[in-house]
Amino acid sequence: MFAVVPDPIPARMKGLNRAEICDTNFIEFVRHWQGQPTPRPAPHAPILPGSTLDAASFDALFESQLISRHLDLMARVLRVQNKVFYTIGSSGHEGNALVARAARHTDPAFLHYRSGAFMAERFRKLPGMDPVMDSALSFAASRDDPASGGRHKVWGSKPLWVLPQTSTIASHLPKALGTALAIESARRIGHALPIPEDSVVICSFGDASANHATAQTAFNTAAWAAYQRLPAPILFVCEDNGIGISVKTPTGWIADSFRHRPGLDYFHADGLDLADGHAQVERALEHCRYTRRPTFLHLRTTRLMGHAGTDFEIEWRPLAELCAAEATDPLLRSAQIALQSGWLSADRILERYEAIRARCFAAAEAADARPKLDTLEEIIAPLAPYSPGAVHAEATRPAPPEEREQAFGGAAALPELQPPRHLAVQINQALHDLLCKYPAALLFGEDVAQKGGVYTVSKGLLKAFGPRRVFNTLLDETMILGMAQGLANLGMLPIPEIQYLAYLHNAADQLRGEACSLQFFSNNQYRNPMLVRIAGLGYQKGFGGHFHNDNSIAALRDIPGLVVGCPSRGDDAAMMLRTLAALAQVDGRVAVFLEPIALYMTKDLHAPGDGQWLFPYPPPDQALVLGEGRVYQPEASDLVIFTYGNGVPMSLRAAARIEQEHGWQVRVVDLRWLVPLNAGFIAAQAADARRVLVVDEGRHSAGVGEGVITALVEAGLGHLPLQRVSGADTYTPLAGAAMCVLPSDNALVSAARVLAQEH
Repeated sequence: MFAVVPDPIPARMKGLNRAEICDTNFIEFVRHWQGQPTPRPAPHAPILPGSTLDAASFDALFESQLISRHLDLMARVLRVQNKVFYTIGSSGHEGNALVARAARHTDPAFLHYRSGAFMAERFRKLPGMDPVMDSALSFAASRDDPASGGRHKVWGSKPLWVLPQTSTIASHLPKALGTALAIESARRIGHALPIPEDSVVICSFGDASANHATAQTAFNTAAWAAYQRLPAPILFVCEDNGIGISVKTPTGWIADSFRHRPGLDYFHADGLDLADGHAQVERALEHCRYTRRPTFLHLRTTRLMGHAGTDFEIEWRPLAELCAAEATDPLLRSAQIALQSGWLSADRILERYEAIRARCFAAAEAADARPKLDTLEEIIAPLAPYSPGAVHAEATRPAPPEEREQAFGGAAALPELQPPRHLAVQINQALHDLLCKYPAALLFGEDVAQKGGVYTVSKGLLKAFGPRRVFNTLLDETMILGMAQGLANLGMLPIPEIQYLAYLHNAADQLRGEACSLQFFSNNQYRNPMLVRIAGLGYQKGFGGHFHNDNSIAALRDIPGLVVGCPSRGDDAAMMLRTLAALAQVDGRVAVFLEPIALYMTKDLHAPGDGQWLFPYPPPDQALVLGEGRVYQPEASDLVIFTYGNGVPMSLRAAARIEQEHGWQVRVVDLRWLVPLNAGFIAAQAADARRVLVVDEGRHSAGVGEGVITALVEAGLGHLPLQRVSGADTYTPLAGAAMCVLPSDNALVSAARVLAQEH
């Protein structure tokens, strides 16, 4: 039971804010405690009779709680002085220090933002580390912040295996589960893990976040893995404080929702009471480590001081409710344990309390004086690292000959010795090559294994490399990308497939908010390299509708750090895949390979049977340079057409008609790389042009074509006569009507006629 001040808000406290009240409550509680202490326990004796927590461990945990609390109080005071820039506190959640104490520093942790005490306790795992100064540097957005280099206040540490993140609601759960699954995947393929093989993954979140679809997909996949008896050693820690910003969680909701969920082993612990909660936290973590099953730890917490510094709870939350929450402050209970057990006197507690306060404020003042990020170059340095020489060397390094011969069925069957083939076959051959070259590469997605993909692009890979490296997943794009991040976190090279571009959109935040942000927010200390294959774009005939003819790539174009390549022909595809895999291996980048479905089986260009869209497979020592396009008729300058994907063969056909009709020599430029667009290359190709035509099969708004035109204008080429042909701003209808909303050969020829009239 908690002993509380009789009047929750004495007269002298009426003008104080809630942070000051919590601070004063603690001091008053300790100062006026009147219980009788028992004889002081030995350091390794239970802190209280019947508790599994020994006194020395309690002392460390109590100190971690005090550090977390004073970091919160410091942030509230110094934020108004513009010396710190983050006030989402951990007050009321200090019981999560129990989880940190039970875990190892090599157990990867993906943390809730109220994890100050967890971090303070985790810092004890390695000597010479200072949680106060490191946190102060992060609060101050200092360039010297060891977690993010001043880019955001994140809980993170490379040596402590806490991966920095600034997740949207629950968006870190899929990658946390992916990391747990990756531990077993590594063992199965013989990949050397950077952590012990019996590690578990810690993933914490709030009770409100548990309701989010992204959280539910992780819980479902964890339960599915358990049902399949696949090891998934993850400890889901739901820190239940009963409220999400201002929306209350119904009493009993978390317990009733998860206590009997198949595949999730449920434990409950009181995070408000170190002596009582210790046993169950230890049990949950031990259970997870030794059973390798997904485990759900329901940790009771409370929330003090509001959601953040700008949340004035007194304006919307009943006073009695606030006082009740403050009465359950876990620091009051920890002080009571210290006093009741005789471990610390009231004077010693207050002395320690004020010493930690002084330490936190001193660290904050010192951090405020440290340098900040003040140039764009510094800020974006870790966002998209690129080492051209090393990437090209890696891309052109062939797999061992014996590995290739085994994968392809003998020396005579090597793909570079075969006749020219279409796009789907050459992507398939390139994937064989990549899996030969990278023993830690894994290819997975919906229907990619036995079926070989909807369009047979992954056909034969399961037979060649086995189910440990080529496997099907749940029909869940969010978890596919979460799995990819987990594999990458542990040093493997994931090659996930998203079956259709339209299926990406409900999972795009796994790229935008998670995968592509990790290098940025960890100051390039952590990477999750991956090569995501996505089948998409339009022009499918006989099988369509907007899900299978999706030409919307705007969601990909604005993701910082992402690379997007889009081939139009097989030889380019093979060389681009090598470059993207090398970019992942060398620089840790996240890449999307956008495969035009309608070109998978295309063999002809101008007329049936001409075979002009079949190309020889490039030898494995050939690759493309990132940003390098392909130019057809580079000497032509009467008209320059910029395009990509399906637009390339379309533009080549239209160019032949335009040359006949107008006598122009036409250059067709296949951009190949859509994100980032190579503005210098675009400008160079237009520098001697008399006219420009931009052909963008994407939608009119936010399409690639807008980027091409912007590059031309910014290069001072806005005076050139220009036309753009693009898809319409609409969903794609079924059957032949689909062709009405997409660019066509005739539309290109008509645009050239407009240009002829203008100039």
